[in-house]
Amino acid sequence: MNRIRSLALLGAATLTAGGLTALATGTAQAADVNVVRNGGFESGLTHWNCSSGSGAAVPSPVYAGAAALRATPAGQDNAQCSQTVTVKPNSTYTLSAQVQGSYVYLGATGTGTQDVSTWTPGSGGGWQKLATTFTTGPSTTQVTVWTHGWYGQPAYTVDEFSAFGPDGGGPTDPGPSLPGAPAGTAVSGQSADALTLSWSAVSGAAGYYVYQDGVRVQTVSAPPARITGLAASTSYAFQVSAYNAAGEGPKSAPVTGTTTGTGNPDPNPNPAVPKHALTGYWQNFDNGATVQRISDVPSQYDIIAVSFADATATPGAISFTLDSAGLGGYTVDRFKADIAAKKAAGKSVVLSIGGEKGTITVNDSASAANLANSAYALMQEYGFAGIDIDLENGLNPTYMTQALRALSAKAGPSLVLTMAPQTIDMQSTQSGYFKTALNVKDILTVVNMQYYNSGSMNGCDGKVYSQGSVDFLTALACIQLEGGLDPSQVGIGVPASPSGAGSGYVAPAVVNNALDCLARGVNCGSFKPARTWPGLRGAMTWSTNWDAKAGNAWSNAVGPKVHSLP
Repeated sequence: MNRIRSLALLGAATLTAGGLTALATGTAQAADVNVVRNGGFESGLTHWNCSSGSGAAVPSPVYAGAAALRATPAGQDNAQCSQTVTVKPNSTYTLSAQVQGSYVYLGATGTGTQDVSTWTPGSGGGWQKLATTFTTGPSTTQVTVWTHGWYGQPAYTVDEFSAFGPDGGGPTDPGPSLPGAPAGTAVSGQSADALTLSWSAVSGAAGYYVYQDGVRVQTVSAPPARITGLAASTSYAFQVSAYNAAGEGPKSAPVTGTTTGTGNPDPNPNPAVPKHALTGYWQNFDNGATVQRISDVPSQYDIIAVSFADATATPGAISFTLDSAGLGGYTVDRFKADIAAKKAAGKSVVLSIGGEKGTITVNDSASAANLANSAYALMQEYGFAGIDIDLENGLNPTYMTQALRALSAKAGPSLVLTMAPQTIDMQSTQSGYFKTALNVKDILTVVNMQYYNSGSMNGCDGKVYSQGSVDFLTALACIQLEGGLDPSQVGIGVPASPSGAGSGYVAPAVVNNALDCLARGVNCGSFKPARTWPGLRGAMTWSTNWDAKAGNAWSNAVGPKVHSLP
C-alpha cells in the first residue's frame, strides 16, 4: 500500500498528456490483407528498422510461430522498431500486435489524417493484444507503423504485428483468416470445485479462449482446459473460441457442466458489508504512526485490511506473522479475539496481500492454487473475512482470477474480496488489474484505487488531471464506473494525513466533495460526470494508524459522509 511507494511511475504516467489514445479493438474484414511484412519476425528483422540496434528476433518467449521481437530501451533510446507499409488512400486499417512487458506502445505515423497510438502499462507477465485503427488521407500511399518501449523500462517483446486493411498494391505477407468455431465441446472430470472442458482442435488456431457463463476465464494453447475454483453442485455454461493473428473466431456451441459434492456450507458466514462502506488499512508494524490493536480501530471503519501477508518460499503461497514486539506486546490470542469481536459488531477484517514491498507472484496454475489454499488456511486460523489484493508490481489476470475463484469456492458466498490498485493500473480495461476485477466481478466487494503517489492521469473524458484535486478523484473514478464495475465496487482511496503518503494527500472535505459529485452530482470541480452513481461503495484510507495519529480527523469527517450516501 505505502511504506512509502516509489514515484518512478510519475514520468511515464504524465505521458498521458501527449494524447495517446485508449486501447481499442478492431476486427479485420475477410477481404483485407496484412500490409505488414514479416510481422511474426520469423525472418529475423527483415523489413524492420530498430533504433540504435535495440531489437533482435528471439526464439522465446513467442506468441505464435518460432520467433518474436525483443527490444531493449537504453538511455534516451526507447527501442522503437518500425516498418513503412504500402496503403490505399482513404482507407481504414486495423493495427494490432501481441505484446509482453511494461509500457509497450503501438502506433502509426504519416497517415495523412490523425496519427494514432495505444499502449499498456503492463501485460501482467503474459501476452496482451494492443490494437487501434487508423485512416489514410486522400493521397497517402505509405504509412510508418511502429512499436516501442519506454525510457528506463526493461526489454519488451512483440509478436504477430499486423495492419489489416485494403491492399495498397505493395508487397505483403499472406495473412491468416479467422479460425472457425471449435466443435465437439464436452465436459468431464467433474469434482466439487473443478471440471475439464475438451474440444476438437481448429486448423490455423494459435490458441483458444475459454468462456464461463459468458466471461473469458482462461487462455490455452491447446485443448483440454481444467476449470477450477467452481462452487459445488452448481451448473455452468462454457464456450470456446479459437484465435490467431487475424483475430478471434466465433464461439463454440455452449455446453453445460455441473460440479459435484456439497461444498463449503459456510457455517459461520461473515457479516454483510454495508451498502456504503469505509475501509482502512491497519499496520502490522510501527513506522511512526500510532500503534494500534484491532480493537482500537474506530467503529466508523466497516472493512479493516490487515497489512500485510508475507511471501513464502512456495510460489504464490502466503503466511502471516503478527509483529507482537513492534506492537507493544500484542498477542496472537488477543489479535484473534479482537477480529472475532469486530465480526460480532458487523465489521469485516481482511488480510491484505502485497503492498509496496510485496513479492507474491501468481503466474501459473500451481501458484494460483497455492495462494487460494494458503489464504483460506489463514482465514480459518485468524478469522479473516477475506483478502485484499494490493500487488503493486503487476499481476497476471488469468492466474489471479483462477486463485480468487478457487478461494471463493472454499470460503463460500460471504467472502470479502477487495483490491487496491494504483492509478496506472486502472487507466484501461486491458490492464491486468482491471481485467482481474472484471473477471471476478460476481465475487468482488470493492476496488479502492490509490489516488496518491501518482503522476498525472487521464480521466474518463480524455483530459489529463493531476493528483490532489476533486477532479482527479472523480474523473478517474469515472473510468472504473464506465468501464464495467458496479458502483458498489468502486471506492476512493486516499491518505489519512500528509504523513501517510509521499504525495497526493487531500483534505477530508475534498474527499467528501468527490463522493457528493459521483453519487449526487453536486460539489463537483471542473469535471462533472454525465450521470451519477448513488450506489458508490465509499472510501478507503492508508491508514487507520495515520488517522489515529491525526486524532481520527479523517474517519470522523469522511465516515459519516460515506454512511449518509443515498
